[in-house]
Amino acid sequence: MGNATKIKGVGVSSSLIPHPSSPQFKALPPLSLYVHIPWCARKCPYCDFNSHEARTAVPEDRYVAALISDLEQALPQVWGRRVRSVFFGGGTPSLFSARGIDAILVAVRARLALAADAEITLEANPGTVEADKFRAFRAAGVNRLSLGIQSFDARHLKALGRIHDGDEARGAIEIARRNFDNLNLDLMYGLPGQNPDEAAADIEVALGYTPPHLSCYHLTIEPNTYFHRFPPALPDGDAAAAMQEAVEARLAAAGYDHYETSAFARSGAQCAHNLNYWNFGDYLGIGAGAHGKISLPDRIVREARVKHPEHYMESAERGAPVQEAHEVGAESAGFEFMMNALRLNSGFPSRLFEERTGLPLARVLHALEEAERRGLIERDHLRIAPTLLGRRFLNDLLQLFMADAPGPVAAPAGSN
Repeated sequence: MGNATKIKGVGVSSSLIPHPSSPQFKALPPLSLYVHIPWCARKCPYCDFNSHEARTAVPEDRYVAALISDLEQALPQVWGRRVRSVFFGGGTPSLFSARGIDAILVAVRARLALAADAEITLEANPGTVEADKFRAFRAAGVNRLSLGIQSFDARHLKALGRIHDGDEARGAIEIARRNFDNLNLDLMYGLPGQNPDEAAADIEVALGYTPPHLSCYHLTIEPNTYFHRFPPALPDGDAAAAMQEAVEARLAAAGYDHYETSAFARSGAQCAHNLNYWNFGDYLGIGAGAHGKISLPDRIVREARVKHPEHYMESAERGAPVQEAHEVGAESAGFEFMMNALRLNSGFPSRLFEERTGLPLARVLHALEEAERRGLIERDHLRIAPTLLGRRFLNDLLQLFMADAPGPVAAPAGSN
């Protein structure tokens, strides 16, 4: 992978050798923690996450112990740093008991400096909702819930392979609102057989619950999914674009800030965990297949944990949960930063590039000039932001920064 140093096995981070043009950080970026729980009640046909259908009892106690062991192995990389947010993603983390989530959070607080006001998010599936369980999650310290609604239409939910129906979705929201002030609803549009009126109807139902945050995604067909092997009939490009424009306009009219490609929030309700991703902050990822990005004084390291849950538990038990790691070379750090920061509609302060990459902004000056010439960004000495054209053609914009990037980068999990 270009000049990246790649090592498999134990002790990866301590043996990474800085590249001659390694970044130099005056201060390390903010740090978040991502916890991956890989099991779900049913694998959705569009899902390309590391999730596994729970056909037998989930080995919760063993997995929690593996997570704690994983965390302990990672402590030397993040010792003394404050954790600003925690995100339980999956899979379906709400399959776990509140006792299990509490055990993980107790272990985190005992080993890391968790900020007193840390945002702690847990993803939940409406089909796994129980009122008592939600209250217990809240008592364990979870203060933000993300519900995977996707749609309120029974026909579309069936097409997506979801285990809940519209009534269960509504019931889950009601229960969630009684326990969580900070709530996100996940919705999708561009679904098989969906028309613009049906997409708009889903938005109206969601708005009726006045959620602080909405994540609205266009359904995309990803490799290695059932939908990729057996593609459903999706709305054409014009219909999908009309849905996107209608969704964005309706949420703007309802007072939601469209602050990131697929994220909409009321004032003060932006997802702190995701903002740390998009601002190229650091995140420690623990759990099966979890990815992480950790900055050290003179380098940036990306890690991936062992992917299969059983193999991950075995590896964590013997003290080697990291499957591979590589140093992010200076030649790709600029692209990785832009791949994240340009998702933010308001862009980023110009100074943030050097703060988060340890490199001068001049390193990407040619690409910035070309992006500006094409009308994809606007910039001054204080801020760089994508234009509406740049947001609509984000992949084309990012291509300009890829010239020296050595290869693909895994996107962070847990982004809603």
